[in-house]
Amino acid sequence: MSEDSPKRKSKAIPSSRLSRVSRLGALAGKIAGNVVTQGAGQLLKGERPALASLLLTPKNMTNVANQLASMRGAAMKLGQLISMDAGDFLPPELATILSRLREDADPMPKAQLIETLNKAWGEKWQDSLLYFSFAPVAAASIGQVHKAITMDGKMLAIKVQYPGVRKSIDSDVDNVATLIKLTGLIPKSLDINPLLSEAKTQLHQEADYNREAAMLTRYGQQLTEIERFIIPQTYEPLTSETVLAMDFIEASNLDTLLDESQEVRNAVMTDLMGLFFNEVFNFKLLQSDPNLANYKFNTETKQIVLLDFGATREIPESISIGYKALLNSAALQDKQLMAEAALDIGLIDKSHTPEQVDAVIGIGMEACESLIHNEPYDFGTSDLIQRLHDKGMTLTTEHDFWHTPPADALFIHRKLGGLFLLARRLGAQVNMRALAAPWLETT
Repeated sequence: MSEDSPKRKSKAIPSSRLSRVSRLGALAGKIAGNVVTQGAGQLLKGERPALASLLLTPKNMTNVANQLASMRGAAMKLGQLISMDAGDFLPPELATILSRLREDADPMPKAQLIETLNKAWGEKWQDSLLYFSFAPVAAASIGQVHKAITMDGKMLAIKVQYPGVRKSIDSDVDNVATLIKLTGLIPKSLDINPLLSEAKTQLHQEADYNREAAMLTRYGQQLTEIERFIIPQTYEPLTSETVLAMDFIEASNLDTLLDESQEVRNAVMTDLMGLFFNEVFNFKLLQSDPNLANYKFNTETKQIVLLDFGATREIPESISIGYKALLNSAALQDKQLMAEAALDIGLIDKSHTPEQVDAVIGIGMEACESLIHNEPYDFGTSDLIQRLHDKGMTLTTEHDFWHTPPADALFIHRKLGGLFLLARRLGAQVNMRALAAPWLETT
């Protein structure tokens, strides 16, 4: 991490509900204006404009990305989710614009930062620290991170929550969901309310830094005998609901791995994939946010640093058992067993037609192709993600399959999808069958 000044100019976070709603309202108005202008232009040319194509333009996406990045909080977090899920399949210009939300957020001004810390630590907090860097070393959707040194020389990373984030979560989620629905890409018949409710619950948990500190400790206890991973320890004297103090760990971004040997890249992805299996089947505790910024790499020790445990969630026993059955069905290439597991998990239900079920199971089998053979799977040359995307689009368009699976399943798939994307980016080769062997009934 660097102590250099942030790349982006600081912008005050709108902390009141009214100011945040008005910003999204202004954004919707600006987008609507662009749609009317562009649609009228196409009509004058004798063309019939499509609403989705008018909404998903570079100009509108730029407005969305800039506004969500300046608001931070749940608004930016939801924008990140859209960007990460769709980034590989959007037109290049839109993917580039939305990638704005995966970079650092706009940090809050120094005055707003000091006011926030005064409320958490008292107005004389600067007298109790040997050093505090007012320039953040990172700025994300929920808070920004600063470097500090205690009077006894302990180096800390201080995560400071943006003001007003917790109070604005529910309205942010509802308002951004409205913007998403405006695109017409989500059918009106699809009930996304359970997912919106789950998103609100998770974001409230992420905004509770006392909970994150507890999860950090709990997760760390699972790694005591796994030397390949490092996680920071909480510094309790300075930790509160809105400020999280923890060890500052020197490490590099994962892009550093691109300069490492194939052997090192393979080893890192093998460790991360193995950690995922342990999360689901052993720990029953999943760090569900696949954001690449949550991983760092120590180039000297070759250890992986794990950060940000606000999105850590418990995995119910029933879900863990269901995915173990799903794993075995994929390894055995048993479609009937996979259908039973998918039904138990909630990936399909009894209302689906045989054709829809066959299509879902076909996608499931293809998604697990790395488990079939006991040899390294080359993620770097695989087109698996594109194939799954194409088959998913076919499932929704030709088979009219719109189904909202359980939130736990969505977060598991999201984490695994993020790991697949990372493995492809690193060109890693991983023996997934060998990693899964402890949970397979036959190897």
